[in-house]
Amino acid sequence: MKELSTRTFFGLIFVFLMLGFTYFSETSFHILFIILLLVSIYEIIKMKKNIFSLIFLVTLPLLLVHDFNRNLVLLIFIFTCIYDSFAYLIGVRFGKNKLAPSISPKKSWEGFIGGSIFMLTIFYIFDARNFLSINSFEHVYFLFFMLPITATLGDLAISFFKRKANVKDTGRLIPGHGGILDRIDALLFTIPIFYFFLK
Repeated sequence: MKELSTRTFFGLIFVFLMLGFTYFSETSFHILFIILLLVSIYEIIKMKKNIFSLIFLVTLPLLLVHDFNRNLVLLIFIFTCIYDSFAYLIGVRFGKNKLAPSISPKKSWEGFIGGSIFMLTIFYIFDARNFLSINSFEHVYFLFFMLPITATLGDLAISFFKRKANVKDTGRLIPGHGGILDRIDALLFTIPIFYFFLK
Protein backbone atom coordinates (compact mmCIF):
# COMPACT_ATOMS: atom_id res chain seq x y z
CA MET A 1 0.00 0.00 0.00
CA LYS A 2 2.84 2.38 0.91
CA GLU A 3 4.61 1.59 -2.37
CA LEU A 4 1.44 2.38 -4.35
CA SER A 5 0.99 5.68 -2.45
CA THR A 6 4.60 6.68 -3.14
CA ARG A 7 4.28 5.70 -6.79
CA THR A 8 1.04 7.67 -7.16
CA PHE A 9 2.29 10.80 -5.37
CA PHE A 10 5.56 11.15 -7.27
CA GLY A 11 3.94 10.02 -10.51
CA LEU A 12 1.44 12.88 -10.23
CA ILE A 13 4.23 15.38 -9.53
CA PHE A 14 6.07 14.21 -12.66
CA VAL A 15 2.88 14.41 -14.75
CA PHE A 16 2.06 17.94 -13.55
CA LEU A 17 5.62 19.10 -14.27
CA MET A 18 5.49 17.62 -17.77
CA LEU A 19 2.10 19.16 -18.50
CA GLY A 20 3.01 22.50 -16.91
CA PHE A 21 6.29 22.96 -18.80
CA THR A 22 4.69 21.85 -22.08
CA TYR A 23 1.64 24.10 -21.73
CA PHE A 24 3.27 27.21 -20.20
CA SER A 25 5.28 28.44 -23.18
CA GLU A 26 7.22 27.38 -26.25
CA THR A 27 10.47 28.09 -24.40
CA SER A 28 9.61 26.02 -21.31
CA PHE A 29 8.49 23.19 -23.62
CA HIS A 30 11.89 23.09 -25.37
CA ILE A 31 13.79 23.42 -22.08
CA LEU A 32 11.81 20.48 -20.64
CA PHE A 33 12.74 18.10 -23.45
CA ILE A 34 16.37 19.21 -23.48
CA ILE A 35 16.55 18.39 -19.76
CA LEU A 36 14.83 15.03 -20.32
CA LEU A 37 17.34 14.21 -23.07
CA LEU A 38 20.38 15.12 -20.96
CA VAL A 39 19.16 13.21 -17.89
CA SER A 40 18.28 10.20 -20.07
CA ILE A 41 21.77 10.15 -21.61
CA TYR A 42 23.28 10.34 -18.11
CA GLU A 43 21.17 7.34 -17.02
CA ILE A 44 22.18 5.40 -20.14
CA ILE A 45 25.87 6.02 -19.51
CA LYS A 46 25.49 4.85 -15.90
CA MET A 47 23.93 1.59 -17.12
CA LYS A 48 27.21 0.84 -18.97
CA LYS A 49 25.58 -1.53 -21.46
CA ASN A 50 24.37 -1.02 -25.05
CA ILE A 51 25.11 2.69 -24.69
CA PHE A 52 25.07 3.61 -28.39
CA SER A 53 21.89 1.66 -29.17
CA LEU A 54 20.09 3.23 -26.22
CA ILE A 55 21.31 6.75 -26.98
CA PHE A 56 19.95 6.44 -30.54
CA LEU A 57 16.64 5.02 -29.28
CA VAL A 58 16.20 7.90 -26.83
CA THR A 59 17.75 10.81 -28.74
CA LEU A 60 15.65 10.44 -31.90
CA PRO A 61 12.21 10.99 -30.28
CA LEU A 62 13.47 13.62 -27.83
CA LEU A 63 14.80 15.67 -30.76
CA LEU A 64 11.82 15.09 -33.06
CA VAL A 65 9.41 16.32 -30.39
CA HIS A 66 10.78 19.87 -30.75
CA ASP A 67 9.10 20.01 -34.16
CA PHE A 68 5.68 19.03 -32.76
CA ASN A 69 2.54 21.02 -32.11
CA ARG A 70 2.57 21.48 -28.30
CA ASN A 71 -1.12 20.62 -28.06
CA LEU A 72 -0.40 17.31 -29.76
CA VAL A 73 2.43 16.61 -27.30
CA LEU A 74 0.04 17.34 -24.42
CA LEU A 75 -2.49 14.89 -25.84
CA ILE A 76 0.12 12.20 -26.45
CA PHE A 77 1.39 12.53 -22.89
CA ILE A 78 -2.06 12.67 -21.28
CA PHE A 79 -3.38 9.63 -23.14
CA THR A 80 -0.15 7.70 -22.63
CA CYS A 81 -0.53 8.32 -18.88
CA ILE A 82 -4.17 7.20 -19.02
CA TYR A 83 -3.20 4.02 -20.85
CA ASP A 84 -0.25 3.32 -18.51
CA SER A 85 -2.29 3.92 -15.36
CA PHE A 86 -5.23 1.71 -16.34
CA ALA A 87 -2.97 -0.99 -17.79
CA TYR A 88 -1.06 -1.07 -14.48
CA LEU A 89 -4.19 -1.12 -12.27
CA ILE A 90 -6.02 -3.73 -14.36
CA GLY A 91 -2.88 -5.81 -14.74
CA VAL A 92 -2.28 -5.84 -10.97
CA ARG A 93 -5.89 -6.79 -10.26
CA PHE A 94 -6.74 -9.16 -13.10
CA GLY A 95 -3.50 -9.98 -14.93
CA LYS A 96 -2.95 -13.69 -15.48
CA ASN A 97 -1.66 -14.05 -19.04
CA LYS A 98 1.85 -12.63 -19.34
CA LEU A 99 2.54 -10.31 -22.27
CA ALA A 100 6.33 -10.75 -22.43
CA PRO A 101 7.41 -12.80 -19.39
CA SER A 102 11.09 -12.98 -20.34
CA ILE A 103 11.36 -9.18 -20.64
CA SER A 104 8.76 -7.72 -18.27
CA PRO A 105 7.09 -10.37 -16.07
CA LYS A 106 4.53 -7.97 -14.56
CA LYS A 107 2.95 -6.99 -17.87
CA SER A 108 -0.18 -8.89 -18.85
CA TRP A 109 -2.54 -9.10 -21.80
CA GLU A 110 -5.39 -8.17 -19.46
CA GLY A 111 -3.60 -4.95 -18.53
CA PHE A 112 -2.81 -4.14 -22.16
CA ILE A 113 -6.38 -4.74 -23.38
CA GLY A 114 -8.03 -3.05 -20.38
CA GLY A 115 -5.73 -0.01 -20.56
CA SER A 116 -6.33 0.27 -24.31
CA ILE A 117 -10.11 0.15 -23.95
CA PHE A 118 -10.15 2.79 -21.21
CA MET A 119 -7.76 5.08 -23.08
CA LEU A 120 -9.62 4.84 -26.41
CA THR A 121 -12.99 5.33 -24.71
CA ILE A 122 -11.80 8.52 -23.02
CA PHE A 123 -10.20 9.71 -26.29
CA TYR A 124 -13.48 9.16 -28.15
CA ILE A 125 -15.49 11.02 -25.47
CA PHE A 126 -12.93 13.83 -25.31
CA ASP A 127 -13.01 14.34 -29.10
CA ALA A 128 -9.59 15.89 -29.79
CA ARG A 129 -10.83 17.77 -32.87
CA ASN A 130 -11.62 20.66 -30.53
CA PHE A 131 -8.01 20.73 -29.34
CA LEU A 132 -5.90 20.15 -32.45
CA SER A 133 -5.44 21.94 -35.75
CA ILE A 134 -4.31 19.12 -37.99
CA ASN A 135 -5.59 18.65 -41.53
CA SER A 136 -5.24 14.87 -41.70
CA PHE A 137 -7.33 14.19 -38.62
CA GLU A 138 -8.10 10.63 -39.70
CA HIS A 139 -4.40 9.95 -39.11
CA VAL A 140 -4.73 11.20 -35.54
CA TYR A 141 -7.51 8.72 -34.83
CA PHE A 142 -5.40 5.93 -36.31
CA LEU A 143 -2.32 6.99 -34.32
CA PHE A 144 -4.16 7.16 -31.01
CA PHE A 145 -5.59 3.72 -31.78
CA MET A 146 -1.96 2.60 -32.20
CA LEU A 147 -0.73 4.42 -29.07
CA PRO A 148 -1.16 1.48 -26.64
CA ILE A 149 0.97 -0.65 -28.96
CA THR A 150 3.76 1.93 -29.39
CA ALA A 151 3.69 2.76 -25.66
CA THR A 152 4.03 -0.91 -24.77
CA LEU A 153 6.85 -1.43 -27.27
CA GLY A 154 8.77 1.49 -25.77
CA ASP A 155 8.28 0.13 -22.27
CA LEU A 156 9.41 -3.35 -23.32
CA ALA A 157 12.45 -1.95 -25.17
CA ILE A 158 13.73 -0.19 -22.04
CA SER A 159 12.91 -3.28 -19.93
CA PHE A 160 14.95 -5.38 -22.36
CA PHE A 161 17.98 -3.09 -22.08
CA LYS A 162 17.64 -2.96 -18.27
CA ARG A 163 17.73 -6.76 -18.15
CA LYS A 164 20.83 -6.76 -20.36
CA ALA A 165 22.45 -4.29 -17.96
CA ASN A 166 21.18 -6.25 -14.94
CA VAL A 167 19.50 -3.23 -13.31
CA LYS A 168 15.97 -2.86 -11.92
CA ASP A 169 15.56 0.84 -12.78
CA THR A 170 17.39 3.30 -15.01
CA GLY A 171 17.87 5.66 -12.04
CA ARG A 172 16.51 6.82 -8.69
CA LEU A 173 15.30 10.30 -9.52
CA ILE A 174 11.58 9.53 -9.12
CA PRO A 175 10.71 7.50 -5.99
CA GLY A 176 8.44 4.57 -6.78
CA HIS A 177 9.23 4.79 -10.49
CA GLY A 178 13.00 4.86 -10.94
CA GLY A 179 14.69 7.15 -13.44
CA ILE A 180 13.51 9.48 -16.16
CA LEU A 181 13.83 6.71 -18.75
CA ASP A 182 11.48 4.57 -16.66
CA ARG A 183 8.86 7.31 -17.03
CA ILE A 184 9.30 8.36 -20.67
CA ASP A 185 9.89 4.89 -22.15
CA ALA A 186 6.32 4.78 -23.49
CA LEU A 187 7.05 7.85 -25.67
CA LEU A 188 10.12 6.45 -27.40
CA PHE A 189 8.24 4.73 -30.25
CA THR A 190 5.08 6.83 -30.08
CA ILE A 191 6.75 10.14 -30.99
CA PRO A 192 8.59 8.89 -34.13
CA ILE A 193 5.44 7.11 -35.37
CA PHE A 194 3.33 10.25 -34.91
CA TYR A 195 6.04 12.31 -36.59
CA PHE A 196 6.22 9.98 -39.60
CA PHE A 197 2.45 10.07 -40.23
CA LEU A 198 1.80 13.75 -39.51
CA LYS A 199 4.79 15.44 -41.17
